[in-house]
Amino acid sequence: MKNKNHVFWGFFVLMIALGASDSLRGVFSVVFADHFRLTADQVAQIVTVSYGGNLFFLLAGGRLMDRFERKKAMLAMLIVWMLALLLFVLSDNFYAILIGMFLAMGASTLLSTTINIVTPLLFVTTPGLAVNFLFFVQGIGTTGSQSLAGNFAESFADWKLTNVILLVLGVVAFLILSLNRIPDNRSEGETGAGSSRKYRFKDVLASRSFIPLVFLFGFYFIAEHGILNWLVAYGTFHLDLSKGAAANYLAVFFGGITVGRLVFSPLIDRIGLFRSITAFALAACALYVAGILWGASGLWLLSASGLFFSILYPTIVMMLQKFYPAAMISTATGAIISVASLFDIGFNFFFGKIIDLVGYERGFLILPVSMILFVVIYLVGVQGKVSLGSRR
Repeated sequence: MKNKNHVFWGFFVLMIALGASDSLRGVFSVVFADHFRLTADQVAQIVTVSYGGNLFFLLAGGRLMDRFERKKAMLAMLIVWMLALLLFVLSDNFYAILIGMFLAMGASTLLSTTINIVTPLLFVTTPGLAVNFLFFVQGIGTTGSQSLAGNFAESFADWKLTNVILLVLGVVAFLILSLNRIPDNRSEGETGAGSSRKYRFKDVLASRSFIPLVFLFGFYFIAEHGILNWLVAYGTFHLDLSKGAAANYLAVFFGGITVGRLVFSPLIDRIGLFRSITAFALAACALYVAGILWGASGLWLLSASGLFFSILYPTIVMMLQKFYPAAMISTATGAIISVASLFDIGFNFFFGKIIDLVGYERGFLILPVSMILFVVIYLVGVQGKVSLGSRR
């Protein structure tokens, strides 16, 4: 019990730091532009490199997480993340920032995904509560850092100081986790250099559930991240709202996600994993679609849907453990999420061109269609398929 609590507090500290780390590229973009005299294209390269880091680490890093003992793999990835922060602190070079972003964002995504996998092993009776609470904590780290940095960070020195603080939190988390046992539900023969069962990517692809799961995550990413990246522009240019009013609807949407993870997380373990996803997906879809189709007067419904989005991502990631054996869950999760993120990248690449071609009113319909497809794929192609062995 004591060890479990210590590990949980290590995850707690780490999730705050990871949430803050993930948000800083946007908050400090203006600082980077001023300090390095960057063009808009060079600023955009920071986001592109971050996506590249996510893809690489989820694919290759997820495989390493399954290849070695969970604790050793997590600590190694935590060291990579901290080295990226150290690079930020010690360097004054744009290309060093790009390298650091590749490492920091990739390692951060893999760490938070692995925490999602390991936490249910700590809290067997209340896994949904524990996982969603930690993602609530991550949200606090994200919103808190955005608020503080957005209001007080004005120079490149502030960027360095922020990363020193995150580095200290990383060291604290490293010490806590290194001194305690991190659970691993794989047998000794399934881990280490001499493991008797070596899972490969083709084993992940062999599951009939792989394609539905990729599409499930892909359309979810478009629906949620589409709001993150385009709601303010949609409200301002199409619905004739002020920029502040449109931003407020966005803030309420993501505030709902953060609060919902705290308020609704106990329900997951009470009503069950699949029933929880079904109920929240249907509620989120109804409000989301109605909020967009209803125009300006329905944006409050769209904002309210954030409450029901809240538990979806952490819970469907946790759901993947129902489809793949423990010895390959990191490989499978990394492969599914990384391939699904191509939906996200493709959407953002083409969406601006679509808006220029058909306008916001028609172009924005991609988002509710994606949300509906997410629900349909879950209900028809995913729900109830809980055994990998029978579906290879």
